[in-house]
Amino acid sequence: MTTVIQASEATDDLEDAVARKEPQTSDRELVAKLVEQARADGLELVGENGLLGRLTKLVLESALEGEITDHLGYDKHERGGSHAGNARNGTRTKTVITDVGPVEISVPRDRDASFEPKIVAKRQRRLSGVDEMVISLAAKGLTTGEISAHLAEVYGTQVSKQTISTITDKVIEGMTEWQNRPLDAVYPVVFIDAIHVKIRDGQVANRPVYVALAVTVDGERDILGLWAGDGGEGAKFWLHVLTEIKNRGVADALMVVCDGLKGLPQAIEQVWPQTVVQTCVVHLLRASFRYAGRQHWDAIAKALRPVYTAPTEAAALERFMEFAEAWGGRYPAIVKLWEDAWAEFVPFLNFDAEIRRVICSTNAIESVNARIRRAVKARGHFPNEQAALKCVYMAIMSLDPTGKGRKRWVTRWKAALNAFAITFEGRLSPASR
Repeated sequence: MTTVIQASEATDDLEDAVARKEPQTSDRELVAKLVEQARADGLELVGENGLLGRLTKLVLESALEGEITDHLGYDKHERGGSHAGNARNGTRTKTVITDVGPVEISVPRDRDASFEPKIVAKRQRRLSGVDEMVISLAAKGLTTGEISAHLAEVYGTQVSKQTISTITDKVIEGMTEWQNRPLDAVYPVVFIDAIHVKIRDGQVANRPVYVALAVTVDGERDILGLWAGDGGEGAKFWLHVLTEIKNRGVADALMVVCDGLKGLPQAIEQVWPQTVVQTCVVHLLRASFRYAGRQHWDAIAKALRPVYTAPTEAAALERFMEFAEAWGGRYPAIVKLWEDAWAEFVPFLNFDAEIRRVICSTNAIESVNARIRRAVKARGHFPNEQAALKCVYMAIMSLDPTGKGRKRWVTRWKAALNAFAITFEGRLSPASR
């Protein structure tokens, strides 16, 4: 009880200080005095009845009072309100969840119930910052139960799992708009891949989520969309995805980097006939390791490196024959894997070193997939397709919150984009939304 009284006295002192503030007194000085007094009185800054909660209550109630004054056209305690046909009619209490925990506030009312507050709307129980916090935690892979426990532990706020699910459902409208937005007319490189998530559709089964990531003519990363497929990854579904991307404005893609899925080069050629199809070297290496004993991974990686770093296709073929002679007897499946993928592996060997470097070494889409896998792993499985797409969408929307990643991308790709402009002369025109 003493703490509550001290909190009330502290915030009352703040109101008095604001009322008598002299012109030369700064807001920072007022806050410093308030914090100093709160500490002297033993008042905690956070927690139930903490200083921040009391300040939040004060700010919200002051804003609400300002809103009803604007609505009625006269100040509190000012005469003449009854002559206007409407007047103040007391207050009602409600508890709102804020970043500093639950705060009980008094909301002013008017006689004809026409007052519609904006800062804390009718039936609103959470401030926007809480919703953003929930969505951010969900994007980082926390389940609804973990988010609920986190809010209870850190902020003393009880938020049900159903409420958290309702909050995250708000992103679906934005996801639909994002998925159908117009795209650039041309992209230097498009990386395509699929990751598998568990979705319950009668029974739990692995389902592919198709991801297309492009590099713009300005060197920025642009995720073109997400698509949930049926069964295993297939070239037929990729044809549907690429056709949709083309219908959204992408008339040309200079190079498409993909895995060695059968039929995929033909699907790409059907959509963009001039596009160079490049098998992802990282996918080839990882597929090679599946056929080898773990004790041989380092040796195989070292033996294959001269193949994909060779200066010409002829040199790469010579290095590959050396690899086949050394390892073909023990792992013939690895040799066959590279032979089958050779036609889609060698194109980048004919390009400038800058193009080869970014295509081979940046492994762009794998960093995105790693973030997605981290987000979906905690779920185990999803109740439906929409829940899976929502989780993946939130994960990719939180990829670069500070913007530092974007700057690194632009810097990394500048030299390669100059090489693309020379190699594909006349095709790399400025993007137009």
